[in-house]
Amino acid sequence: MSMNSAQIREKFLQFFADRGHERVPSASMIPGNDPTLLFTNAGMVPFKDVFLGTDKRRYTRATSAQRCLRAGGKHNDLENVGYTARHHTFFEMLGNFSFGDYFKRQAIQYAWEFLTEELGLPAEKLWVTVFTEDDEAYDIWAKEIGVPEDRISRIGEKDNFWSMGDTGPCGPCSEVFYDHGPEVWGGPPGTPEEDGDRFIEIWNLVFMQYNRQADGTMEPLPDPSIDTGMGLERIAAILQGVHSNYETDTFQALIKAAAKAVGTDDLQSKSLRVIADHIRSCSFLIVDGVMPSNEGRGYVLRRIIRRAVRHGHLLGAKQAFFYQLVDELINQMGDAYPELKQKQQVIQEALQREEQQFAKTLERGLVILNEEIAKLSDGVIPGSVVFKLYDTYGFPMDLTADIAREQELTIDEAGFDEAMAEQRQRAQQSSQFGVDYNSQLKSSQQSEFLGYSEDQGQSNVVELFKDGKQVEQLAAGDNGIVVLTATPFYAESGGQVGDTGRLLLADGEFEVNDTQYVGKAIAHHGTAKAAIKVNQTVTAIVDAERRDNIRRNHSATHLLHAELRNLLGEHVNQKGSLVEAERMRFDFSHFEPVSANQLAQLEREVNAQIRANVDLKTQLMNIEEAKKAGAMALFGEKYDDDVRVVSMGDFSMELCGGTHVRATGDIGLFRIINETGIASGVRRIEVLTGAAAINYTQQQQKMLDQLAAEFKTDRDSVGEKVAQLQHKNKELERDKEQLQQKLAQQAGGGLVNQATDIAGIKVIVAALEDTDAKALRGLVDDLKNQLSSGIVLLGTAQANKVSLIAGVTKDLTAKVKAGELVNQAANVVGGKGGGRPDMAQAGGSQPEHLSEALATATTWLEQTLKN
Repeated sequence: MSMNSAQIREKFLQFFADRGHERVPSASMIPGNDPTLLFTNAGMVPFKDVFLGTDKRRYTRATSAQRCLRAGGKHNDLENVGYTARHHTFFEMLGNFSFGDYFKRQAIQYAWEFLTEELGLPAEKLWVTVFTEDDEAYDIWAKEIGVPEDRISRIGEKDNFWSMGDTGPCGPCSEVFYDHGPEVWGGPPGTPEEDGDRFIEIWNLVFMQYNRQADGTMEPLPDPSIDTGMGLERIAAILQGVHSNYETDTFQALIKAAAKAVGTDDLQSKSLRVIADHIRSCSFLIVDGVMPSNEGRGYVLRRIIRRAVRHGHLLGAKQAFFYQLVDELINQMGDAYPELKQKQQVIQEALQREEQQFAKTLERGLVILNEEIAKLSDGVIPGSVVFKLYDTYGFPMDLTADIAREQELTIDEAGFDEAMAEQRQRAQQSSQFGVDYNSQLKSSQQSEFLGYSEDQGQSNVVELFKDGKQVEQLAAGDNGIVVLTATPFYAESGGQVGDTGRLLLADGEFEVNDTQYVGKAIAHHGTAKAAIKVNQTVTAIVDAERRDNIRRNHSATHLLHAELRNLLGEHVNQKGSLVEAERMRFDFSHFEPVSANQLAQLEREVNAQIRANVDLKTQLMNIEEAKKAGAMALFGEKYDDDVRVVSMGDFSMELCGGTHVRATGDIGLFRIINETGIASGVRRIEVLTGAAAINYTQQQQKMLDQLAAEFKTDRDSVGEKVAQLQHKNKELERDKEQLQQKLAQQAGGGLVNQATDIAGIKVIVAALEDTDAKALRGLVDDLKNQLSSGIVLLGTAQANKVSLIAGVTKDLTAKVKAGELVNQAANVVGGKGGGRPDMAQAGGSQPEHLSEALATATTWLEQTLKN
């Protein structure tokens, strides 16, 4: 029975829900609080902490349709997209998971039942693999399920042993393959012909039963678990009777929309496949808070957008088209992912803006690349050219590689990497995403947090750490970590910094200079002023004044976030924050600077909410209930099933685990001190509250009083006085320019008569005194007009600066370029320049060599014109 993709997704989820699995919504493609991954690249990623044992859920079985991305870092399919039948940047992974509940037998039974009974796939079409040493899985498939032994392959560790990383949870796999029939070339898995397209993997069952240590030791996990993954696109292709994922319903709809947008009838174009794939990954990345930029995840998004745009241009697109496909994407996937519709405007604006920006440089960049390709003798595009295209024209390396591939060329990647230097390091942050799970500091404790209502309290020491190792005692003077059963100290999370303070001992104290999480334990970092031991009772005292300042700033972020959305639109979403005692900063999605009037209105409205002195209310809710109630979730934050909801009247409701004031009036005063852009589509506002805001205001008033005294006026008239001075200054500047022009004309009055003849061409090369660069440009234009046909090079020296201007009449630019001429002189005075073929300028820092520079340029002219 043929089913569309939406029906397959729902049938899978309902099948496992009927068998006791919790239906878990797709998590963001940006892993929450996970330093090991650039993107969510598999269905198990949102459950990684559960498999690691550092998180507990209310359920032991789960099922999900997880949106995934493989376009950066270790897992990168970008270059293959469009050229193969099954590679994508974005894909949906259908999965069922067991956390210490059922294991191999039931996982295998579920898979077979779903494939053969629910989907109706013929049993004789299915082929199975198991890990070479996994006799248990082999026997289940052969003896209990009844798969003939000639359709079960034993495969080695490379393909059938799964690991979360170099260390951590791992275990053998069992894969299910579909046989497309003898008319398609290829052999079963494990044979020399396995790379053919006849046998296609559709489902992987991972039996997670070991924990791999750094030395390679495999320790059995206390609760063996199940992690499975089946690509929705692959199973859809099989059920819809097609061989390529791009022939399935979702992709066909997107391909047709792309063809219409770019104006082509060739529905088999590989470029249309690229565009159809990329609109999914780009749209979902923007939904998850990523905006195009020059680093990290934003750079990956920019690369994908630009690749799609270039393929549109190959098909003849003359204007922005990519953003138009969002409508069709919502038609296809909006029911399963309503956030697409909710953020449609944000997605389309971001895509259109990036496409228009790239269009400005694409045409020129392609001209440069084609010129370089025409010069090649060995089929390899030099790394220096690849870098120039990246650095000057915004061409990512893989875009140039994509173009090269189409022309059966290669690129010099090593040369590019060398030239890229710091830019490459900045753009490839994915190389930093790695960790040894077992080298991390670990704690078996779960500290109770008392800080929502208390600033101090007694508790017992349950763990101590020194130099990353657990110890029984810290001596006086030792730096270390203290874990308590319960504590009022807030551990850094959600942008709020950790608390500082003291742990009082019977004969001294432990000075806490930071508080962080270690798993579920709250870890107090600091220095022991006296010996401290495990099981010792201490009195934990938070630095209350610092805590109060942090509370003010944190509550202010909620008010600011709410008012930004009211003022600028619902596309505004938090992109990060830093809440300290001294100040706070708030990053948010927005495409243009916030105007001075808008900033003033922000201050007014937030301060109005502060004066209203509304009580803050907190309540624990199920996360789905909280979202339905309208609670905002913060970017990059990872939430448990039950969440804390912080409300400030009807004005603000957010999911937040931080500490807050008791009422908005406790914030005191709210002052914005800076607004700036930090990436494409991302703005940053910096704020002071409370006493810090008052001090800032008083400092501004003091500065205003000083200016008033300096201008001999009162405070209220400073603005008017400054405007008068600016107007007067502009008049003086205008008078100065006119005088400079007159002086230049006087100095150059006789230059036309001093023109020399080189190979029949009139040439003026001269140095002028007391002339600025602007006047020099005007004089060069004037001399060119007087000569009608000729070449001019003028230079002037002022203090430690040299200015050089070259002009060539248009009839002579084929013989001499102004830029080449001016650089002959600039090289001698320690500078460089550039410009148009008929006018170029340069600067230098060695005025003592000006005469030599002009002589050198004259010699070069003579050689050039006489050859």
